[in-house]
Amino acid sequence: MAGQVRAIKRRIGNIENVAQITRAMNAIAMTKVARMKRRLEQTRPYVEALETFLADAVGRLPGDAEPSALLIENGSTARGILVLNADRGLCGRYKGDLNRRAEELLADVGSDGRLFAGGEKARLHFERRGIEPLRVYARLYDVPAYATVARMADEAIALYRAGEVSRIDVVYMQFISDLKQRLVVEPLLPVPTEARTNDALGEPDAAALVDEIVPIVLRARLYRAILETKASEDAIRRQAMQSATDNAEDLLKALTRTYNKARQQAITREIADIIGGADALRTT
Repeated sequence: MAGQVRAIKRRIGNIENVAQITRAMNAIAMTKVARMKRRLEQTRPYVEALETFLADAVGRLPGDAEPSALLIENGSTARGILVLNADRGLCGRYKGDLNRRAEELLADVGSDGRLFAGGEKARLHFERRGIEPLRVYARLYDVPAYATVARMADEAIALYRAGEVSRIDVVYMQFISDLKQRLVVEPLLPVPTEARTNDALGEPDAAALVDEIVPIVLRARLYRAILETKASEDAIRRQAMQSATDNAEDLLKALTRTYNKARQQAITREIADIIGGADALRTT
């Protein structure tokens, strides 16, 4: 009985340590979510304004103007899939949902699929399945920086201009709220846009303006997608750590009851042994 009591006490100590870790990770994730939400609030309207500006510029193109090469497919048959996943685990359904969707898209295009693996969890997942990524962006955007994302976008542009891919779609998790995230697939290249009609059609300098603004829009769109997916990752990690903490606390309550019961039984048995020994002494 004493051994059972000690074993339960050790288990209680281990679970208390786990609960302490999950509470700390929950607090860290909460701070990161708040930070990412502030950055998203600033970035979303900026990207929308850039997209509107591009649409206006495309609407000003003369009728015989050649469209920007980044606005039309280049004739290649290869399709790129950029999945923006996590570098670290403990984020619940997040990494599995993203990898499965990217895997489905790759299966749809077969041998024409080209994988761009964002995050260590994407790289490991696909390499274990014998899928060699065309590009790997692991441990690169865990703390998103615009300069880093711009390099990723410029690399995609270079591959697109070289005809390595005819289009690139990005798979990421869109942040709706702390408790709601949505997996989305969006076109990255060619850059999606629709011409907006305006009163100043056919401006001769519009083509140069479009060529200048398209890469900027692409970088901004990718930057927003990475902020969205990182905010979602931290929000889902926070949910997972909160659930883990709740489960640990529930288990602690159950184990504490078991420990107290076992301890009471051990004390009762010791008292009974003492009484029995005293009775034996009196009868001798």
